[in-house]
Amino acid sequence: MPILTQEPDVFPDELLDSDIDPQLNWCVVHTRPRQEKTLGRKLRTLGIGHYIPQSEKKYRSPNGRKRTSFVPLFPGYAFVLCNDEQKLAIYTTNAVAKVLDVVDGEQLLFDLRQVRRLTMTGKALSRMDHMPPGTRVRVKSGPFAEFEGLVLKQRTGDRLLVAVNYLQQGVTIELEDYELEEI
Repeated sequence: MPILTQEPDVFPDELLDSDIDPQLNWCVVHTRPRQEKTLGRKLRTLGIGHYIPQSEKKYRSPNGRKRTSFVPLFPGYAFVLCNDEQKLAIYTTNAVAKVLDVVDGEQLLFDLRQVRRLTMTGKALSRMDHMPPGTRVRVKSGPFAEFEGLVLKQRTGDRLLVAVNYLQQGVTIELEDYELEEI
């Protein structure tokens, strides 16, 4: 597996921070295997807004060297903000398996903003493939203050799950129970 360098995960930089043009709609692009970064590069060339969250992965190579790569947090998926004409252009990238329309774009944007804030903290993140039922909570203080999510009870402590509901996946981070308040 080649080392994946860090690339811009959001284009344009203010995509998740600004108000959304009403003529644009969110869609989730299911990429061909291992084509997330390729799709991101091609979308930047086409001027199409997108978010492909990445996480840092540290490991040792077979010869013992420490390596760091940046892998997609949600393998096989990219979040794209586009109009109908741009949606057709996405298929020309040859990196797409399917484009899924998002019904509730505001909820997806809320979820993506939380994932973005989590990735910006520099903490190690792990992706969860399924969202089990749990208590909805808000973080009371610290660098994660105002994050909302679900609590998962695990032997090592409490974990906050920030969910991307559309994909039935989420990102977790370990927090102490005193840092959380029930919503």
